[in-house]
Order: sequence, then structure tokens, then C-alpha cells
Amino acid sequence: MRVRPRFKTCMDSGEMSVAEARRRFADVLNDAAVRGRITYITNRGRTIAAVVPVPIAETAEQAQDEH
Repeated sequence: MRVRPRFKTCMDSGEMSVAEARRRFADVLNDAAVRGRITYITNRGRTIAAVVPVPIAETAEQAQDEH
């Protein structure tokens, strides 16, 4: 399992727990939309989801459609 640093405002990516993501939801969305940050969401130490900027999600979907 790859270890990611805890979420900090000066990083391009980071992780936070589900509970913290709930508390900071607006900040997480803003960081993705404005700063291009990826935030990995964890539950009991396991990564379960990611909030990513739209261009990254679109690129991933296009790559998936090509296969």
C-alpha cells in the first residue's frame, strides 16, 4: 500500500478521513476546482475514494472509453 501525506493546503494531493472530508467538504471541492488538487478519502486507514479536478476525471473517462 502506498502511503500518501496528510492533506495540507500547500500540497497538490493529500488524504483525509471521511469525517474530516465531511467537515471540510467545501474546501475539498474548492481545492480540486481552483487549485487542481486531488484529495484521497480514507476510511479506517484505507483509501476508498478521491476528489479530483474535472479535467483529470474527463481524461480518465476518455482513456477508459478508448480501451
